[in-house]
This record gives sequence, structure tokens and C-alpha cells, in this order.
Amino acid sequence: MRYMKSQMKKLVKENRELQQHLKDLIEEHDLEKTYALKALYHSEVADGGKYQESYQALDPKS
Repeated sequence: MRYMKSQMKKLVKENRELQQHLKDLIEEHDLEKTYALKALYHSEVADGGKYQESYQALDPKS
């Protein structure tokens, strides 16, 4: 599974908890949204994370 910015944006848009987590990452670590999205992917989606199935369901290839 690879990181896809467009997929990650959709996932965050559909989930309030991820929206808040993204906002917290941006503020706490002074990150640009692009980098915060990638960090969120690695912490919540990749390698069996809590949102992995939801992320995979957004894959246009499946």
C-alpha cells in the first residue's frame, strides 16, 4: 500500500477524528498541511493502522 495524497485528503474529509488529529499535528509541530497529511498516514493508516481499511476502500483501482 502506498501513500496517495488525494486518497488521504478524502479520508480526512470524511472523518472528524482525523480532521482534529491533522489540525493538532499542524499546530503542535508547526507543519505544512502536506507534511502533516503524510505523518497522519504513517501513524493512522500504514502498517495495519486504525484507518487502513477505510483508506483502501477509497482506492480507485479496487
